[in-house]
Amino acid sequence: MSSSGSSAALDALHRYTLHESPTGDRRALAALADVLDADAARAGFDTARVPHPSGDHLFWTLPARGVPGDPVLLLTHYDTVWPVGTLSGMPWSVEGDVVRGPGVYDTKAGIVALLAAAARVERQGAPHPEIRVLVVADEEIGSPTATGLVRAEAARARAVLGLEPPHPGGDLKTGRRGSTRVRIEVTGIEAHAALDPDAGVNAIDELVDQLVRLRALVQGRPVLLNTGTIAGGGRTNVVAGAAHVELGLRFTDPDDEDAVLAGLRSLRPVRDRARLDARLLSHRPTWRPNEAGQHLLDRIVGVAAGLGQRLAGRPADGAADTNTTGALGRPTVDGLAPPGGGAHARQEWVSAAGIDARSDLLAALFTGLHTSAASRGDGA
Repeated sequence: MSSSGSSAALDALHRYTLHESPTGDRRALAALADVLDADAARAGFDTARVPHPSGDHLFWTLPARGVPGDPVLLLTHYDTVWPVGTLSGMPWSVEGDVVRGPGVYDTKAGIVALLAAAARVERQGAPHPEIRVLVVADEEIGSPTATGLVRAEAARARAVLGLEPPHPGGDLKTGRRGSTRVRIEVTGIEAHAALDPDAGVNAIDELVDQLVRLRALVQGRPVLLNTGTIAGGGRTNVVAGAAHVELGLRFTDPDDEDAVLAGLRSLRPVRDRARLDARLLSHRPTWRPNEAGQHLLDRIVGVAAGLGQRLAGRPADGAADTNTTGALGRPTVDGLAPPGGGAHARQEWVSAAGIDARSDLLAALFTGLHTSAASRGDGA
């Protein structure tokens, strides 16, 4: 099978894809982490890990060469939505420019492009600032154990580059909807549904009333509310003693986000003996386009033009770790992984030629962002 991408890049992506790495599968994640750390070390990075029971987060550092000041931070992840065994029905394949397999687009090809770019910069000996890379193990469920690391790294970064997939066609991402996962648990009191119903408190009924309240709070706002899972009770002749729901919320405006989350925190039981617990499983704040991000995008577009690549940027609906950095006001642009399509779908694919093109761009950004910033006088 022929391909338009480099054989080294495709070989690396093949190896990473064969290491299936679903979120939360510590053994599978550890096996891929060992491979990634070894490849990162060969590319010139110093490697370290932040251990976590559900999967370690990887830190890679390329020490500065001749460029003082704050580092450039890159954010990516090595977990995928695909369980171990997916390869049997969704195998690796290369047909022309189309590479298929679980996780190739979201976002193992981005890691391939990053490591190839760093290795090239090190071989060339070109000046560059410190490059910091955080490779997250639980991004696909909202980075609940990594968000603190993202915030800490962003606080000292001159710029943040996200290695999530781009818009269709390759354009970059300059903002993202806020994304919050919520779990509401209700504890009632079990009783015989016919002989002594008043002795019980139905947790399912309480939960339904709470969902009606929440929908009223969201109504009229540009907020997406999705009921993802719901469960409770056990028998029709028993008053349900427990029920829970998990919800997904998406926001375009921080004020709406604040209002809805405040409403969630203020939920109280409707029934006298019911107990209610509402908690955030993960929270990525709304990232609205800002001036700092626009300056960074302009510089990236300029560097890309020097390579003969035409790029633009616009906000995206999906959430990622760049929500956190962008909402903090840090100069942030995402979507720098190679183009393709079908994220989280059986038809997931990535462009082989796009891997090489993104590698070229990342190498140029490592060595060129600081010079283009100096020429503008903005110091980033």
